[in-house]
Amino acid sequence: MDSLDNKYAYQMRINSSSDLQNRLREIKHVALDLDGTIYNGDTLFPFTITFLEKLNKLGIGYSFLTNNPSRSINDYLFHLKKMGITATREEIYTSALATIDYLKNYYPKAKRLFILGTPSMIEEFEDAGFTSTNDDENDKPDAVVVGFDKTLVYPRLCRAAWWISKEIFYVATNPDKVCPTDEPVLLVDCGSICSCLEQATGRSPDVVIGKPDPRMLNGIIERHHLEPSQIAMIGDRIYTDLKMAHEAKTLGVLVLTGETIYDLRKHFKLKPDIIVDDLEEFGKMLMESKNSVEHS
Repeated sequence: MDSLDNKYAYQMRINSSSDLQNRLREIKHVALDLDGTIYNGDTLFPFTITFLEKLNKLGIGYSFLTNNPSRSINDYLFHLKKMGITATREEIYTSALATIDYLKNYYPKAKRLFILGTPSMIEEFEDAGFTSTNDDENDKPDAVVVGFDKTLVYPRLCRAAWWISKEIFYVATNPDKVCPTDEPVLLVDCGSICSCLEQATGRSPDVVIGKPDPRMLNGIIERHHLEPSQIAMIGDRIYTDLKMAHEAKTLGVLVLTGETIYDLRKHFKLKPDIIVDDLEEFGKMLMESKNSVEHS
């Protein structure tokens, strides 16, 4: 690559300067993963706010997409505000909301749910009109929903396994195995909890919502009247963020600030359209593509 140099070019799907500039010029909206992309745990990356300001300057909109359902929208708004980012409810879409939309659209008879999730996640479902069933053999749900439950207790795990073993419809909010964190601990995520349940019951989820399901991007496409080629999906995970971008035919940008480090990238068959160290580097690419148009 010449004017848009990138040290990872030979590992990218887009590996010529002209092709890269053409794709970047089309971008009108950026979908941003949260953990591992704009922050790590409770630590905001130093370049995040500058990157968002650069998008505003370029007239590019943005939304926050996350596979982490453990927080409600209000929780996320508060969390972002503490970090200095002011966002609106319309700018945030979680895998919990995607699961709610899925159940309402494709499994409307599910009104009563046994939810393996945090109180915030359960509240999100209840606010949407669902009833959360108790840990009681006589309180039979219409469906089981399993999420990233940081408040997980053994009896509720066993109750979820019991209902799953009874062939009740079973939905997972997201496939992530671990959640990025800035703490010295490994956060076991929904995908790993589902693996535990599969060992106990012999069943995997009937449906797995969240990234990489391309429907996570439908709201952005419809709300902003965009074409897939006008959206850049930025994330730190190849098997969720980048796979979704690929299936939705949007621009897939891998940042190396979260789960996927460059040394591990070679073990995945799916090539990202673009690989960058962080958002700052991608912001420079966007700015350079914009400047190249103005000076052409």
